Amino acid sequence: MKHTEFIDAFADRNEDEEILRADGLDEACIGWTDSWNGDERNIRLVYDIGKVVNILQERDGMTYEDAVEFFDFNIAGAYLGKGTPVFINSLINTAEYYM
Repeated sequence: MKHTEFIDAFADRNEDEEILRADGLDEACIGWTDSWNGDERNIRLVYDIGKVVNILQERDGMTYEDAVEFFDFNIAGAYLGKGTPVFINSLINTAEYYM
């Protein structure tokens, strides 16, 4: 199952929830999170930042620096409500930075 098909099926299965996707970045989706804020349930898609940056570089021809800046300002900085996707730095992508 491709990422797009998974996200479509996941959203259909959870139609009572406001599940938002990052447009054009389905291949960077690595799962979802299910959490509670008081009595309110939040189900949100989770994306790998390293994969997002790679997509921006390959698809849009951005340099690494431009892709990171675009991500920070236009994607990570966008709050669209309780269903806003979560973006994580994976241990694999950040190990060299901290070691």
